[in-house]
Amino acid sequence: MTPRYCSLTRQPAPAFAPGLAAERLGALTAGRRMWVNGTVLHYCFFRGDTEGSVIPVPGTGRTRWVPWGGTTAQQDVVRECFAEWQGLGIGLSFTEVHDRSEAELRIGFQSGGGSWSAVGKEALLAGLHERTVNFGWDLTEPGERGTALHQIGHALGMLHEHQSPCAGLHWDDEAVYAELAGPPNHWSRERTHHNILRKLDATEANGPVWDADSIMGYTFAPGLILEPEQFRGGVHPPGTLSAADKEFALGWYPPAERPGPPALVPFRSAPLGLGPGEQADFQIDPVETRDYTVGTFGDGDLVVVLFEERGGEPRYLAGHDDGGTPHNATLAVRLVKGRRYFVRIRLYSARGSGETAVMCW
Repeated sequence: MTPRYCSLTRQPAPAFAPGLAAERLGALTAGRRMWVNGTVLHYCFFRGDTEGSVIPVPGTGRTRWVPWGGTTAQQDVVRECFAEWQGLGIGLSFTEVHDRSEAELRIGFQSGGGSWSAVGKEALLAGLHERTVNFGWDLTEPGERGTALHQIGHALGMLHEHQSPCAGLHWDDEAVYAELAGPPNHWSRERTHHNILRKLDATEANGPVWDADSIMGYTFAPGLILEPEQFRGGVHPPGTLSAADKEFALGWYPPAERPGPPALVPFRSAPLGLGPGEQADFQIDPVETRDYTVGTFGDGDLVVVLFEERGGEPRYLAGHDDGGTPHNATLAVRLVKGRRYFVRIRLYSARGSGETAVMCW
């Protein structure tokens, strides 16, 4: 029986200024889908039969209503898988909420709609009433827990492992198209190419070495892969988090350091001293309520994100990504005395030998 595969939708390629050096472009491509470390990702489930979509019934000219709500048992599988990723000790955390407006990740269970997820920060582009994750089949069936782990991997910013250029896979393209065109996937050639045959850029890969056991890969039947020879009989990942999956997650989202971040004092510049992919965190405790500017300085491609502490956890307030432009990341925000804020800054790439810094004024 042909396995059911994850069906990511095609997203517009990020638009960078022409003429960027390859190293700089690679760092931007790799980093822009990732969350800043220390982010709390709030997730919610669509519930009941009142939230859903109208889909066509093939060959009939009619449509039908398909709800997005899932059973408690399926929701519990997803909750367990969020807990498994977080249990690695990563610097991200997951909190379930019931108000859709508070959730970065909004999860539906549209049967027959395929399983897919927005990749990393792509979730922020979805409308309030749209799903960022969908499960298209029953997660309580034997062997399907890996589907939930896989889609959460996408939500963390990971891409398909079988599309890594490090794999060196030579497919029998027409055999793959034929396999995926039939049940249970019923994919077009375009969708099959986008999700299976298309090679990722090396900067997009989850790691420098292909991991055949990754949760971000899939089972493939014999006869689809021509080379390397050892995979002519198929690929059969175990459906669990591999050592390389864990290494990737902990590399991008290392455990939070203790004690907490240093204070960012108004009108006092704080040097960053970051290498590509590294992050600096600061805490702001305003002494007066007014409009502030939080900005970075220096020759670097950076993202700066501001969180407000609410109920003991950081909530996203504002962010600016200057990647690929000659401008520095700057936020204009109103900060309130008596509240606490966190500034998190990640460097994509350095553009020169000068130091980068951040200031609040």
